[in-house]
Amino acid sequence: MGKNSKVIKREEVVIRFSGDSGDGMQLTGTLFSDTAAIFGNDLSTFPDYPAEIRAPQGTVGGVSGFQVHLGHSEINTPGDFADVLVAMNPAAIKANAKGIRQGGTIIFDKDNFTDKNIEKAGYNHDPLAEEKLEHYNVIAAPISSMVKEALKNFGLDPKSVVRTKNMFALGMVYWLFDRKLKYTEQYFDKKFAERPEIAEANKVALRSGYYYAETIEALNPVIKIEPAQIAHGTYRNICGNAATAWGFLAAAEKAGLKIFIGSYPITPATGILEEMAARKDLGVKSFQAEDEIAGICTALGASFAGNLAVTSTSGPGLALKSEAIGLAVMAELPIVVVNVQRGGPSTGLPTKTEQADLMQALYGRSGECPVVVIAASTPSDCFQFAFEAARIALEHMTPVLLLTDSYLANSSEPWKIPEMNKLPKINPPYADKKEIPFLPYKRDCNTLARSWAIPGTPGLEHRIGGLEKTVKGTVSYIPENHEQMVKIRAEKVEKIADEIPDLIVYGEDSGDLLLTGWGGSRGYLITAAQELQAEGYKVSLVNFNYINPLPKNVREVFSRFKKIVVAELNMGQFADYLRIKHYGFDFKQINKVQGLPFTIKEIKEKCIKILEGE
Repeated sequence: MGKNSKVIKREEVVIRFSGDSGDGMQLTGTLFSDTAAIFGNDLSTFPDYPAEIRAPQGTVGGVSGFQVHLGHSEINTPGDFADVLVAMNPAAIKANAKGIRQGGTIIFDKDNFTDKNIEKAGYNHDPLAEEKLEHYNVIAAPISSMVKEALKNFGLDPKSVVRTKNMFALGMVYWLFDRKLKYTEQYFDKKFAERPEIAEANKVALRSGYYYAETIEALNPVIKIEPAQIAHGTYRNICGNAATAWGFLAAAEKAGLKIFIGSYPITPATGILEEMAARKDLGVKSFQAEDEIAGICTALGASFAGNLAVTSTSGPGLALKSEAIGLAVMAELPIVVVNVQRGGPSTGLPTKTEQADLMQALYGRSGECPVVVIAASTPSDCFQFAFEAARIALEHMTPVLLLTDSYLANSSEPWKIPEMNKLPKINPPYADKKEIPFLPYKRDCNTLARSWAIPGTPGLEHRIGGLEKTVKGTVSYIPENHEQMVKIRAEKVEKIADEIPDLIVYGEDSGDLLLTGWGGSRGYLITAAQELQAEGYKVSLVNFNYINPLPKNVREVFSRFKKIVVAELNMGQFADYLRIKHYGFDFKQINKVQGLPFTIKEIKEKCIKILEGE
C-alpha cells in the first residue's frame, strides 16, 4: 500500500465481477472469495452463469457474473447491490447497471469498449452515459493493452496473454481492499505446476493490476474490512454441491456402509456426482448413467444390496425418476434423491435458480406415494441436510427427496468443518436372521420401518418389486390389504415428525407479521426480517427445512401472528401446501419467478405494504 493512500473501514461490501463467458469471471470471483475467507471475513457468493453454452461473444446473453458479499459481521446473502463492479465489456455494464449501488465504483476495460462491442451490447454510443452512470466513481483502465505490454517478452501466444486480463482486474481489486497476493500466487503455482511459464504470466498480470491501482488516485481510499468474529475451528470455503456430497460421505461413515451414487449429468446438479466420483479413496462407487432412469435404478439396486444409495438430478430429471421413486416407496428401500432446482419447465433456465419443484417433489408420482421431503437453506448446511436425508432414509427405510437449488449449489460461504466423532451414529434397522419365519414387512412398533434384509443372508430370502405385498412379502391383490399398506406407508412418513426439531422463530414469538419461507431463500428473508425489526416493525421469520412431514408446532406458531406471508421463488406452491395442511390461516404471498434470488429490498417493501393493508 502506498504511503499516501487513505484507508477507510467498512462493515461490509459487495463486489461483482462481470464479463464475457470466456473472461474468467467465475475463477476471478472464486480467488477473491478464497482470499477473503483466509483473511477471516464472513462472506456469501453468487455465481451467475449464462444459460447458453456458447452465447454470442459480447452479447448480454453471454455475460457471466460472480458476486461476493464480505463483511466484518455475519453475512447471510450475496447482497442486493454492488459497491464495486468490474466490467470487462459493454455487455457487462448492460447486464448489471441496475445492480450497482448509488455512487459505487465501476472498473472497466476500456480496450474492450469498441464501437462493435458497444453495438453488440445494445447501446448507441456511450454505455455509461446511456445508463446515467457518469457520476459514479468510474475507472476506465486499459486492461487488455496493459497485460499485453506486461507479458510481451514471455513468448506466449496472443490468446494466452489476453486470458490473463482477469488477473489484472483482480490485482486492482486486491489493492482496493488491501488484500495479499500470495494466496492467489500459490494457487497459480499449484494449478500450473507443469507449466510454470503460465503460472508466472498470471502472477505478473496480477501484480501489474495491483501496482497500476496503486499509481492512480481514482482508487483512493483503500477499503478495509476487518475479520469477522467467528467460532474457533477449522474452516474452508464450500459450495452447496460439495457440501451435499460431503454430507453423504459422512453419513456413510456414521452408518458403517459403503456408498453408491448413480446419476446422469444435469445442470446444476452435476457437481455432486463429480465431487463424489473423485472420492474413491473414501470408498465411493460412482456410476455416470446413460439417462436419468438408469441413474436412479442403479442406485435402487445398490440400496437393495445394502449400500447408502444416492442419485442427483434437477427438475427435468426428477420427472423421469418418478416411476423408480414409486418403486422405492412400494419396496420400502432407503434412497436419497437430490433435486438441485433450476428454472423450468423443460430446459427452461438451466443455469438459473428457482424453487418451483416443490409440488413435484411432494406429489409427482402415481398412486398414494408419500416420500420424505426436506430442503437445505445455505450452501454450508447442505452438508447437514444431506446427512439428515441419509439418516432418515436409512433408519426409516424410505426414499427421501432433498431439495437444494442452483443458487445454493454454486454459491459458497465459510464452513466450519465438523468433527466426525460429534456427528450422531446412524442405525439402519437390519433384519435378524434368527427371526423365523422372516417377515419382510413386519414393522418396528415406533417407526413403522420394515427391516433391511441384505441379499445373500441365509434365511432372509424375500420377494421385492413394485406389486403390492403382504407382511409375508407375498404379492397381494386383496383390496383391504392394499388400503392397509397404503395407510401404513403414509403413517410411517408422518411419524418422522416425532423426531424432527420444532420450527424456530427468528425474532419475537408473536407479532404483526410472520415472514415465512423454505429452503434456499432463508438468507434473504432473515436479513430482511432483521432490518425490518431494526426499523421498529413487529416482524419475525420462520424458515422450513422439513416439509413432509412438517414440524409438529407449525399451527401453534402461526396462531401467534396477525398476518402470515409466504415468500418463495415460484407462483405460490408452499403457500398452497400450507393451506392444505393448516386450513384456516390467511396466507399472503411474495413470489418471484425470474431465475434470480430475492433481493432484501423487494422483500422489505412488500412486507411493509402487507403490514399497511395494501
